[in-house]
Amino acid sequence: MSHPPEVTELLASLGQALASRGERWYVFGAQAVVVWGRPRTSADVDVTAAIELDAVPDFIQRMAAHDFRVRAPDPEALAERARVVPFLHAPTGLPLDVVLAGPGLEQEFLDRAVEIDLGRGVKAPVITAEDLVIGKILAGRSKDLEDVRGIVRQRLGRLDLERVRTVLTAIESALSRGDLLPVFEVELRRAESERAGESEEPPAR
Repeated sequence: MSHPPEVTELLASLGQALASRGERWYVFGAQAVVVWGRPRTSADVDVTAAIELDAVPDFIQRMAAHDFRVRAPDPEALAERARVVPFLHAPTGLPLDVVLAGPGLEQEFLDRAVEIDLGRGVKAPVITAEDLVIGKILAGRSKDLEDVRGIVRQRLGRLDLERVRTVLTAIESALSRGDLLPVFEVELRRAESERAGESEEPPAR
């Protein structure tokens, strides 16, 4: 696990801003993939935080005190419409998207997030490997499914597959869908096959 120093600097500043009100949060997206799967070249930082809509103006002011600048002309309207507040961390020039946690699945992810040492004395709550897989199966883009394979391959034997299957089944029921669990099973088999190929001894010469 290796995060660029700019990313750890950003997350340290974010942790300080959120600590002033005790808001819970977790890292997801590309930086969580660095923790649980294969390294990603993306410097984008995505987090989810337990911040209510009516607290967004105060949140923006607190973030400004830690050198975060909003990247939207009307961030409060964007937060109400899309439940995200985009920032730029001035010292590093890195973008940060803060998703406002909603009830249900995101609350579960908050409850289960684990503190990870990112190096350079920086610790941050990170979404669990299982919940990251669930979120990426829901997103369903090709790069998300590639991340799923990378996470499963890295965590094979340590990943709580029953947790992933149970939650995906519940989501399918709630959304009247039947495609999420089959997609996961396909990616699981691919990851297992790739892992097996990596472990095979080269033929004798």
